[in-house]
Amino acid sequence: MSTSTLDALRTEIETCGYFPELVQDSVMLSVGDEEIVDFVVHHEPTFSHDEVHRHLTILVLTPTRLLVGHTDDHPAEGPGGQAATSTESVPLRSVDTVTVTRVLADPAHYQRTGVVEAWLTVNWGSLRRVDLEPATCGDPSCEADHGFSGTLVADDLVVRMSTAADDKEHVDRLISFGTRLQRASS
Repeated sequence: MSTSTLDALRTEIETCGYFPELVQDSVMLSVGDEEIVDFVVHHEPTFSHDEVHRHLTILVLTPTRLLVGHTDDHPAEGPGGQAATSTESVPLRSVDTVTVTRVLADPAHYQRTGVVEAWLTVNWGSLRRVDLEPATCGDPSCEADHGFSGTLVADDLVVRMSTAADDKEHVDRLISFGTRLQRASS
């Protein structure tokens, strides 16, 4: 494993400040003795009334696997609280699709540096989302029950970063990681 890549991952985790020892331990247990090819750290706090809920996603690419780690606040009684951490190991041969979406400012004057938002979508078949809606026959006066129609959508992982929320460096890292994952899993 490249010491510089490992050091960069550790620094990124520590910079987030969200239980860095716990997060590092969780990720490193899954990495084992494999080389870290690339990584993304995405800290995504959400706000609900007067509370902050923290969520950290770590994506690690090794020569054989995509590791997807999540750490979240976990409700608990008493001082200190709790956190839940999990890491999923996906063999690269199991990755079905990797989509990198870039949102650009002023596309008429395209510059690669104009990316203001990026989305990474990865599917490996572990989760599916069903979007249902009432079925219709097309007759506006029809009152018959036509059941439901729907779409089954693969929905394993979506990570969104923007320059406004995460800064340009993190958006660029997400794009770089996504394109590297596209090549590794094809």
